[in-house]
Amino acid sequence: MYQPITITSIASISPLGNNQENIWASYQHPKHFFKKGTFGNITAWVSSLSESAKLEIKTLRNSNSRYQNLDDSVLYGIFSARQAVEYAGWGKNESFGINIGSSRGATGLFEKYHNDFLQNNYTPVLTSPTTTLGNISSWISHDLQSKGPTISHSITCSTALHAVLNGVAWIKSGMAKKFLVGGSEAPLTPFTIAQMRALKIYASEEKNDYPCRALDLSKQKNSLILGEGAGAACLEYGIRKNSLAIIEGLGFATESLEHNISLTPDAQCLQDSMSMALGSVNPKDVDIVVMHAPGTIKGDAAEFSAIQKIFGNSIPALTTNKWKVGHTFGASGILSVEMAILMLQHQRFFGVPFMRSNPPKKINRVLINAIGFGGNAVSILLKNPKS
Repeated sequence: MYQPITITSIASISPLGNNQENIWASYQHPKHFFKKGTFGNITAWVSSLSESAKLEIKTLRNSNSRYQNLDDSVLYGIFSARQAVEYAGWGKNESFGINIGSSRGATGLFEKYHNDFLQNNYTPVLTSPTTTLGNISSWISHDLQSKGPTISHSITCSTALHAVLNGVAWIKSGMAKKFLVGGSEAPLTPFTIAQMRALKIYASEEKNDYPCRALDLSKQKNSLILGEGAGAACLEYGIRKNSLAIIEGLGFATESLEHNISLTPDAQCLQDSMSMALGSVNPKDVDIVVMHAPGTIKGDAAEFSAIQKIFGNSIPALTTNKWKVGHTFGASGILSVEMAILMLQHQRFFGVPFMRSNPPKKINRVLINAIGFGGNAVSILLKNPKS
């Protein structure tokens, strides 16, 4: 008998909060979490963790002498992974796989160590082991004392949804019974923000009620803003009492590149990934699409065009959380999954305050998109396990 793979828990730490209650509360009001900050010689809009969340990370760092020299991206991952495993009821001696990725990895430590090298021609002993991308999943495995495979990867902004793909593949192959998947990102550093500004896609410093205009298809300026955070989800075979969502469909595709960040005007890669994720499901049966929508003029328009191609005259309610928390790079996909699950659980649509939308009367299926530099697109179709 066919048994679907379900998400049995999800947890995160981000500007939205660091527990289920305050994350739910954050989604219920039309408030964004952007503030201007200074990073080196740069002043920019960013979305950072709350003071209470930062205190949680500080407590975690001080709880173990080995954690003192870890990058924030690793600690964010450990924090969300601990919560997800606890919510799922997984024990420390259980065998489960881990795949937590990141787009940029240990940006804070890497920039610090590289600056030290340039100024003092000195490199600390822990530079390499604490800045390699694989140390996120490895430290999570150490912290949880897990016994299964431990994987790290970077596929830019679609990293977390690629982790979901990997977890599903491992479970379906029979090589693992459970998998912890997600992404972590701590990109609020001078060099990382400078890179986004060099692409001319970052939000301007002018005053705006909503600095990130994600999903505003009439905007005249790019408005991407970086945020930080991490999220982790537990995947298992079968519908269980604690199943939050059924993974009904998975899709992936890669754009044919013309340059390093190319994307066709109608995002062919997203058309292909959405079509694959839908499979035999009628597009009319999808209630909501949680868009990648980073707040750039071309990116938002291309994704909307792709949705028009797939759904025709039956476009679902569209939303995103980037107008509220910004773009968390490799963690953004898992935060979108969390948003989708909250809408399925509470039967409440979270819209974009400066966009008109028609909320669905019932939320049964939600499609989530992610796409990264290089045209790597992933789409995941979630279904309400109670439907």
